[in-house]
Amino acid sequence: MESVPAAIPIPLRASGALNSTELPASYVLFGFQQNKVLGVGLLAALVVLLASRYIASPRRKLPPGPRGLPILGNALSLRKSAWLTFTEWKKTYGDVMYLTALGQPILVLNSQKAAADLLDRRSALYSNRPHNIVAAGMLTGGLFMVFQHYTSLWRRMRKAAHEGLGRGIADPFNGMQLTEAVHLTRSMMRDPNAWKKHFHRTASSTVMSVIYDTPIIESEYDQRVKSVDDFVHRLERSALPGAHLVEFMPWMMYIPSRFAKWKRDARAWYAKDSTMFEKLFKEVGDSLGEDGTDRPSVAATLFKNAKRNDLSLRENAWLAATLYSAGGDTTATVLEWWLLAMLVYPETQRRAQAELDAVVGRNRIPTFADMQDLPYIRAMVKEALRWRPTGPLGLPHRVMEDDWYEGMFIPAGTIVIGNVWALNRDPELYGADAEHYNPARFIDEKGALLPGPPETKEEGHFTYGFGRRVCVGKHIANSSMFMDMALMLWACKFEHAKDAEGRQVPIDAEGWVEDGLIIRPLPFQCSVTPRFPEATAILSQEYELRSEL
Repeated sequence: MESVPAAIPIPLRASGALNSTELPASYVLFGFQQNKVLGVGLLAALVVLLASRYIASPRRKLPPGPRGLPILGNALSLRKSAWLTFTEWKKTYGDVMYLTALGQPILVLNSQKAAADLLDRRSALYSNRPHNIVAAGMLTGGLFMVFQHYTSLWRRMRKAAHEGLGRGIADPFNGMQLTEAVHLTRSMMRDPNAWKKHFHRTASSTVMSVIYDTPIIESEYDQRVKSVDDFVHRLERSALPGAHLVEFMPWMMYIPSRFAKWKRDARAWYAKDSTMFEKLFKEVGDSLGEDGTDRPSVAATLFKNAKRNDLSLRENAWLAATLYSAGGDTTATVLEWWLLAMLVYPETQRRAQAELDAVVGRNRIPTFADMQDLPYIRAMVKEALRWRPTGPLGLPHRVMEDDWYEGMFIPAGTIVIGNVWALNRDPELYGADAEHYNPARFIDEKGALLPGPPETKEEGHFTYGFGRRVCVGKHIANSSMFMDMALMLWACKFEHAKDAEGRQVPIDAEGWVEDGLIIRPLPFQCSVTPRFPEATAILSQEYELRSEL
């Protein structure tokens, strides 16, 4: 056996014995020099192993997407108006795009086909929600259905919500919706400068009546509305990416509460909001007759079916609160965008009013009995939701298992975003004027209402969401907005406001205000006048009649 050259030092233990794990690199290198064949073979085997693992890795098949920064990934691109960034990136990376943010994989769907294929047709895999420690956990105790994970509790809540808000249940609320539309239109004519306040009161009162059977007279003086609105705004801001560091560093949730004000605040708000929602819910239960009959409301249905739905009082109270929170603010915002469209696209207002004159006339107000004969007004609702979706990115989904789509690998845990803005404005589906408000795109050559692209399930847009997470109250929202628009257009003329010199006050129709998870129009002024002399008297008479009911 050959001896080791003295030039290569060999460390010895105190006992004088050599431990093989302590061999220096120089000694190992000498061994390779003595047996080059063995060294080359080991290196080749290592290269083959790494190469084979690389070739076999499904991550080589990730969808295309923009390169990100180290650690941050593409996080900086998600901060403001991300839907516009995603829409622009579609030109380079296509309909299915992959990016990361602080290590979190994100899939962006930029076409109706891709969104329908994954979020609708594979909803069993794509119905989960991302982890949100503060908004979904601490602020709401995991009971806010919109943010819940795809669990048995969510499924029970969803089923219970359908019982009160499904398509076949909407009719009992039509009378109340008409009353609210009369109140709104009368308010618009009496105090046109406060149109935004009127929209908010009407939307809040409609949803409060549907959920709790308690209409609202003046929203700014109603403590219930103020409290729920405060909750909604707090929740929306907490759900924004980057709102809390704990979302990126989950270990922070184990910090003791005495050292974490954000944790103390979130838990205190959950306790306070739970008390408020339980009080609202129990008031409905206490008002039920001995035989369980009462005027229709979602809370009454939930209360009576609590045992069958296997939902506790607190779970039912939070479910009712979820339905209220999801409907009030968004409906008011859709009406704001619609009013803006009436000013920017006056020809659509004139066409709708011509339809009303032909079907309804000027001796009575429109009612739900006229709905089937007013396709253009119904198209206005679809177009308002399509043209300016209140949530341009919708709410994110989360894939529960590894999946493949058209040869591309989608890892489990990936956040999936349907870019509603891009989906609703695809010129290949909506025409060259897709960026403009044009209800006629939903009207055929015979004047009948068209369902819209097939992937939209007859809605004509994706603003209501996808798959098993689609808005459960969309039918009531559609009918409420139809009646609000029909009655306002029947009685009122909407025009640009003018300054003291008689010049038209300019409007910025292309901008918006990002408010939590939704976007609102930039502030604008509007002139509201009676469309014909009899309108004011007929409306006042109808208002007095309905106030006595």
